[in-house]
Formats: sequence, C-alpha cells, structure tokens
Amino acid sequence: MKKNTPHLFLLILVIGVTLTFFGLIKDFLMACFWAVVLAILFHNLYKRIGVALRGRKNAAAGITLLIILLLVVTPVVMIGVAILNETLYVYDLVQSGELNPQSVVDYIQDQTPSIERMIERTGLDMDQVRSSLGNAASQITGSVAGSALSLTQNIFGFIVQFFMMLYILYYFLRDGRKLLRQAVRAIPLGDENEWKLINRFSSVARATVKGSLIVALTQGTIGGLLFWAVGIPGAPLWGMVMTILSLLPIGSGLVWGPAAVIFFLQGEIGKAVVIVAVGALIIGLIDNFLRPSLVGNDTKMPDYLVLLSTLGGLAWFGLPGFVLGPIIAALFVTCWDILGQEYR
Repeated sequence: MKKNTPHLFLLILVIGVTLTFFGLIKDFLMACFWAVVLAILFHNLYKRIGVALRGRKNAAAGITLLIILLLVVTPVVMIGVAILNETLYVYDLVQSGELNPQSVVDYIQDQTPSIERMIERTGLDMDQVRSSLGNAASQITGSVAGSALSLTQNIFGFIVQFFMMLYILYYFLRDGRKLLRQAVRAIPLGDENEWKLINRFSSVARATVKGSLIVALTQGTIGGLLFWAVGIPGAPLWGMVMTILSLLPIGSGLVWGPAAVIFFLQGEIGKAVVIVAVGALIIGLIDNFLRPSLVGNDTKMPDYLVLLSTLGGLAWFGLPGFVLGPIIAALFVTCWDILGQEYR
C-alpha cells in the first residue's frame, strides 16, 4: 500500500490540476476547439508552404493563417453582415409601416374570395387572422432584430474569442505535431492506442467539416437557383441564408416554406407547388442522403450513427455540434474497439 501511495497521490493531483485548468479556460474552450479543427483542415497546406519556405515555421504559419482569414473567415463575416443588415432593414420597414404583413390578408380578400370563404368555413374570423398575422410578423422580426442587437452588444466578447482562436491557431499550426508527441509520451495508454485516437479525431473532424459544408453549399445553391427561377428578389442572399440554416437543425425549410405559403396565398399555385416539390424532395432529402454518405465513407462509421450523432451534437452543443457530435461518436467506437483488443 505504501509503495503505491506516491503513484495514487500523483494520479489524484494530475486529475485535480487538469480539471482546475479546464475550469480556468472553460470560456475559451470553443475557441480552442475551432483552432484545433482549422489546424487539422489546413495542416497539409501549412506543410507545403513550409517546404516552399525551406522550413521557416513562423512564416509558414503566418501565411497559412492569412489564407484562412481570406478563404474562410472573411466570407463568413460578409455573409453574416449581409444577413444582419437585411434583417434590420426588414424590421425597420415593418416598424415604419412601409411593409405591412396585413396586406397579405387584404390581398387574399380582394383577389381570392374562395380562400376567404374556406377560412370562414373553418370558423375563423378574418379580422382575427389579420391581427394575428400582423402581431406574429412583428414579434418574429422584433425577436430576430433583438437577437441581432444583443449580438452587437456582445460584440466585444465575440472579438476576444475570435482573436483568441486565431492566436491559438497560429501555434497549433506551427507546433501541432510537437504538442501531439508530448501528449502521446505523457498519456499512459500505449503509443499505438493514443495515435489511433488522435488519427481518428483528425479524420472525423476533417470529414465532418468537409461533408457538412458540401451539403450546406449544395442546398443553398439549389435554393438560390429555385428562388431565382420563380422570380423572388434577392435570390443570392436567400441562397446564402439557406446555406447557413442547412448547418442548423431548423434547416433551409425556414426560408422556402414561407415563400411557398406566400405564393399560394397570392394565387401563384404553380410556383408554390414547384417550391414545395423542390424544397421537400430535393433540398430536404439531400441532407439525409448526402451527409451520411460523405461523412460516413471517410469516418468509417455507419450512416445511421453519423446522422444520430450529428443531430445529437447540434441539440447538445449548438452549431459546433455538427463537428463535435460525430467526433464523440467516433471516439466512442474507437475506445470500445481498443478495450476489446486489450482485454480480448
């Protein structure tokens, strides 16, 4: 017992200090996570630049970071600013009365009396429908604008997280392999098992980001072309919105669904049917068929496990969950595989 006491004390000390450390940096864990993911995605580019610069690691990491800013961060920020401006613009129109949601009901009364009679047969009062529609539209736009204003008020925290992520990413690009080797030497799991877990993490992170972005871009592109084909103004912007929403559990149906309803209420039945058909049968099903195929082939996980872990990750972690969910599932499978081999 006395012989094992120092080892037991050391183990307790390491666990306690580790938990304390993670508690210390818990507010920056997401910044660290995205820095790790981006370092994995752009590691090969960093290596090629390093070879071209004859092993100058600092310069290679700096140039890679600049490329990431130009190719990834700048487009995302531009899309976010465009969506924010459009949301605030629509909110101002509703508040000023230039955009009146009640005009949709007025149009129904003037142009499609059959729909009015159908609504009245259900026992609903048109004045009540008009009032409810106006209130709902004001609440929705107000909520979105309020979220945007809240985001603006918390912009300092976002900027700190963003630059922290870039700072950490620089060192992960430059010293990533060295840090991994140090971790492998320190963790008493066996080097082969540790490298298996690390490689599993890297492959799943790379495959998940690549697959999810391809699916989202495909859905957004089809949605933008669909809106352009039926004559909806601002089709490129709506395509970008659908691309972003495709990464979230709510999906792009939040955009094309209301568009189909508006066309139907305005008597444009053909356009409404086209939007519903393309949205439900093509855009909606792409995620179910394309994502498991793209992610599952590279991660060597069954399609159902990829889908379940992605949905669970989004529900648990929010947007980062589309990467974290499959990673956790892959590590779960790998850990049990290692356990089976060790205690066969």
